[in-house]
Amino acid sequence: MLLKGKKILLGVTGSIAAYKSAILTRLLIKEGAEVQVIMSTSALDFITPLTLATLSKSAVHHQFHDPKSGVWTNHVDLGLWADLFLVAPISANTLGKFANGICDNLLTATYLSARCPVMVAPAMDLDMYQHPSVRENLNKIKAFGNIILEAETGELASGLSGQGRLMEPEHILEYVISHFSKTEDFKGKKVLITSGPTQEAIDPVRFISNHSSGKMGASLADSFAEEGADVYLVLGPGAVKPVDPKIKIIKVKSAEDMFQACDNLHKQMDICVFAAAVADYAPKHVASEKIKKEGDGMTIELTKNIDIAYTLGKQKSPFQIHVGFALETENEEFHAKTKLQKKNFDLIVLNSMRDAGAGFQHDTNKVRIFTEEGKSLESEVLPKNEIAKIILKEIKNLPVKI
Repeated sequence: MLLKGKKILLGVTGSIAAYKSAILTRLLIKEGAEVQVIMSTSALDFITPLTLATLSKSAVHHQFHDPKSGVWTNHVDLGLWADLFLVAPISANTLGKFANGICDNLLTATYLSARCPVMVAPAMDLDMYQHPSVRENLNKIKAFGNIILEAETGELASGLSGQGRLMEPEHILEYVISHFSKTEDFKGKKVLITSGPTQEAIDPVRFISNHSSGKMGASLADSFAEEGADVYLVLGPGAVKPVDPKIKIIKVKSAEDMFQACDNLHKQMDICVFAAAVADYAPKHVASEKIKKEGDGMTIELTKNIDIAYTLGKQKSPFQIHVGFALETENEEFHAKTKLQKKNFDLIVLNSMRDAGAGFQHDTNKVRIFTEEGKSLESEVLPKNEIAKIILKEIKNLPVKI
């Protein structure tokens, strides 16, 4: 029993997926966890307290005061009791309350009082899940240190199909077990990560760039930090920032800026992950003033930027690990393996623009990983934080001692 002795407070909110909380409760109990359940008022419309009380072997809490018994439920005590507060499903409504400190029921009051880690699994319809306000609230509570179990993709109650399904109870259980068995395999290791795009100036207001969001780099940085690494993130303009406050962020703009930052840190690093989408070329001449529109066209002479991964790859010591990324649109495997050898990578992660849900801007990704020893691995379409964990696992499996 992998959760023996662990105290898990399960929050259930108003969602059609609330029925899965019964399955989740049973799975947690079977693994030896002690479970108490808190329900929001709207959750009562979807599943009965009796069902969850029977499965959890404990009374279910859904109000501050029971008028029949006169018993007062102390939200502070519940928050202090738990080793983990797991809210599954969490609705858009409760998510908004968590993000903004709104406390109007027992569940939200307990959330604000909890000192233990908080893990939430959203469930809602496709368009709701993608709405900017929902994404902002998820990012906001993630910044609080809460753990987000991103919704899965599939058929939804509305009849639509897409991301929004509550993560299956078996998958949530895996995350809970992983949370309690979390290792610090990279403790004491220094990790350099490049992330996001670069901007190559044409004039004071225009530049050459690309669509990279930096989401993959941010997920990698958080994952390394979670496993004890001392992380240095060289971050391109406009890129998504990681959540962990211990990560040291070095902001840059151009490819040259990024190279200088990496070159200054490289010798001190144990692991270098080149996840940034660095511009291959930059304007040879940068205008000092804004270029005015004249004629029917304009020609910009470009010069090749320094290849950061290639240059530092030539300086790599036998005790360093270098990880590269490749985004290809044709002959993907051939080009990725060529870069693996040319740039002296120990491992390369291949993205393909042909895979739905992968590549720039997405919250999900699908990758193929190739190692110097000829091993390969292909993932499913998964949230980028899960892809990051897969990459870290493959780094641990490298013959180079971590």
